[in-house]
Amino acid sequence: MTPRTTESERPAIKALPEPSDLPPPLPEPAVEDIRLETVLAALSDPLRLRIVRKLLLESEKFDHTCGWFGLDRPKSSLTHHFKALREAGVTRQRQYGLERRSHVRVADLNARFPGLLDLVADWTPPER
Repeated sequence: MTPRTTESERPAIKALPEPSDLPPPLPEPAVEDIRLETVLAALSDPLRLRIVRKLLLESEKFDHTCGWFGLDRPKSSLTHHFKALREAGVTRQRQYGLERRSHVRVADLNARFPGLLDLVADWTPPER
């Protein structure tokens, strides 16, 4: 049996401050409309789980483009995965000219489902 992670061993979730000059977010569910089964369905895909974990633990700025993740997938596939996360209420996306940038809705998800993002951060991806 694997020992549980203690509070002090838990990876730190990065919640960077929101810049003041952001474009409006793309359509997403309101906080009160985020449903656990929809969030869990979005996170059930290993690639999407990796995306959210990377945003939580490795963000270098407030939001990131698809290219920042270094994923070797066709753009259409990535677009699908990022849209699934946004429509589930896990991420927020904004349009900056021709590119979309994403970040995790940390405060919203912590308000709706306390501890869920800690579980995602604690998850260890399998070796590729």
